[in-house]
Amino acid sequence: MSNRMFQSVIHQMQDSVDRTIGIVDDASSIIACSDLSKIGEICENVSLESFLTQSTLISDNYTYKPFGANGRAEYIVFVSGNDREAEKTAGLLSVSLSNIKQYYDEKYDKANFVKNVILDNILSGDIYLKSRELHFNSEVHRVCMLIKLANKTDISVLDVIQNLFPDKNKDFVINISETDIALVKEVKTPLEAKNIEKLAASIVDTLSGEFYIHCTIGIGTVVLGIRDLARSFKEAQIAIDVGRVFDAEKNIVKYNSLGIARIIYQLPTTLCDLFLKEVFKQGSIESLDHETLFTIQKFFENSLNVSETSRKLFVHRNTLVYRLEKIKKLTGLDLREFDDAVVFKVALMVKKYLSNNHKKY
Repeated sequence: MSNRMFQSVIHQMQDSVDRTIGIVDDASSIIACSDLSKIGEICENVSLESFLTQSTLISDNYTYKPFGANGRAEYIVFVSGNDREAEKTAGLLSVSLSNIKQYYDEKYDKANFVKNVILDNILSGDIYLKSRELHFNSEVHRVCMLIKLANKTDISVLDVIQNLFPDKNKDFVINISETDIALVKEVKTPLEAKNIEKLAASIVDTLSGEFYIHCTIGIGTVVLGIRDLARSFKEAQIAIDVGRVFDAEKNIVKYNSLGIARIIYQLPTTLCDLFLKEVFKQGSIESLDHETLFTIQKFFENSLNVSETSRKLFVHRNTLVYRLEKIKKLTGLDLREFDDAVVFKVALMVKKYLSNNHKKY
């Protein structure tokens, strides 16, 4: 718990306590006090060890009591005076500050704990021990989203998103970097899981519509148990990276919807280069002009249906057949044949992937 937070609490309490009150840390230094001039002073006769055999200590006309979260003495509260009233006031402050510290630690430590989990900064054996210590519900369904901003901004996007998800015990908004924010969302029902994409769309709309901030959101898979949150987060990262290569127009990308693009993205570039050289003759794929590539795209979109594709392109059926024959002559692949069409589709995606890696083939 930060010293600033302690000072804020003491400042609010001083109006109700007609005495000097303050807090001493484990180094016997005053870190918060209603008398600001005392902050930083050392209480030489007071330490946490002083309370191993007693619950209250009186020294130099001050009454001291220990407090901390979960029954552990971590700090000491003091009240001026050595009378019964000072002892009662110190006792009340000790209980209040213990509860405040426990709430603060659970609220902020949970978020820090989740951040360490998704970033793989905690040993797997310690995950469940820490979750029990924090009273963290580990056996529920959750999904990770990664919100990547197009540019750095002065607006606190973290605060904006936190306001959209106010339940900080179930949903965690975590700052990863200047442009990356993770959202770990609890999913209660299968219906909620289906609406995750709609939820992501509402985030995009809020940021772009109200703050003119453009972003891309990657969505991992829904997982059960805290141990798999790291996998869901990595999937969200992959979704954004793959979407940037193969479908740059989309601002919401689901890992489960990546299909074969996910496999291609994880292949070594040398293997992709070899694949293109085996499938195509040298320079043949570059010989296809923009109109031909657009025709191929529409042909794939219409499930290799010649009649439907020609209708969508507003060209005669024979014109489309002529174009397909031209493609076959240049590449050796007949797109009307399913196997050839699959090979060609994969080859186009591989070339796009290699181009994104600034390679020329």
